[in-house]
Amino acid sequence: MQAPELPPTGQYLQCIRESAGNICQHSGISIEDKNIECLLLSEAFKSSFNKLSALTGVALPLKFASPLDELNLLSILALLNFGSSFDVALRAQTGHGASNAIRALVFSMYITSNSSDGDFLSSKGIQSLSTAKVAELIGVNVHVEKPHSTIPGVTIGELGGPVYQYVQLVTKVLNETGRILLDSGYPNLGFLVAEALKEGERARSDGNQYAAVDLVIERLVRAIPAFRDMTLVDGEPLYIFSKVIFLLDVISHRFGSISPPPFPIPDVTNLPVSADGINSALLVHLGVVNISQAAVLKTGWPVASDNAVQALLAQPGDKETETSLFQEPTATRQQAFCLRAATVIACDRFPDIAKNVHGESLPAVTVRRINAWFQGIVKERPDYRSLGVFIGGHQSERSSCAGPLDRSRN
Repeated sequence: MQAPELPPTGQYLQCIRESAGNICQHSGISIEDKNIECLLLSEAFKSSFNKLSALTGVALPLKFASPLDELNLLSILALLNFGSSFDVALRAQTGHGASNAIRALVFSMYITSNSSDGDFLSSKGIQSLSTAKVAELIGVNVHVEKPHSTIPGVTIGELGGPVYQYVQLVTKVLNETGRILLDSGYPNLGFLVAEALKEGERARSDGNQYAAVDLVIERLVRAIPAFRDMTLVDGEPLYIFSKVIFLLDVISHRFGSISPPPFPIPDVTNLPVSADGINSALLVHLGVVNISQAAVLKTGWPVASDNAVQALLAQPGDKETETSLFQEPTATRQQAFCLRAATVIACDRFPDIAKNVHGESLPAVTVRRINAWFQGIVKERPDYRSLGVFIGGHQSERSSCAGPLDRSRN
């Protein structure tokens, strides 16, 4: 699928928000401020927000040789922060979804690296990983049972199924990224990220803190194709860059409290949300993102009913009923991107609406904390988890012919 040109230098954050707003306007998707207020005042939100928005990070029980080693692992974790549409298939095998599958993968890559097999987290290591090895490290079976073509009653195992597709996507991203890093002389992804953070710090020293984080985003997006989650919607560009935003948020949380920090810490206060299939689905189900007038989403997409929304906003009782507004919600790649655009705009509104709610003492609501709540509430409540995600094609499916990195800015 054709992709737009990258944003102009210094305008990455601006283009994320502007392109998301344009897509919402052109597609007929609207944000319901009154429903954001209803969510903020609901028992479901008030009883769980402080607990689930605590920004616990993605720390793993590993002992790292250096902060750079940890930065490398976290960078690969962010690089592979996709695949929520495979959650159902992954849970059937492992009991958890894509985000935990990637944690299991990087954990296994770290602890199984040795002098004979090599460092699986290095540029050379990720460039040479096979689908079989990735499946082994995640701990999944990528074979499906099918009837034998000529012998009745006999089944055979062959590669296939959604989990195999997921492993193929993960392997492709790792191989491509490793090749680009090797061609450009980087021993691992962490070195590139650390270099980008230092470039951002030099920009911050010139007095513009937002230009600093914008530069870091640009450096990583230009360098690594898997960080380029962007597309054209009816010829209009849409930029999300959720994996880079996720990475910067993780870096700020993990290393920001260390004095002195091992790397320059990006200022994440002005970042948009890391929009994915989970928070997009919840915002639709909760009536915050209104798709009733969106032509691109009209066919087969029922609008959330008041009763269903109220059930989700209630504090769960001892016996929860799993509610689903859509049966196995699916979306094309373009539809999924439209919903992610709406997520960017909706989450930007939460802080202001929270400040203006009269007669209520609400906790400090930020874009980062509301996104953490979305991720946490899905794990906390089965009725939220059963809502699923909107399945769309991943940017990672696009092959790339990217060559060595442009290091002229160094």
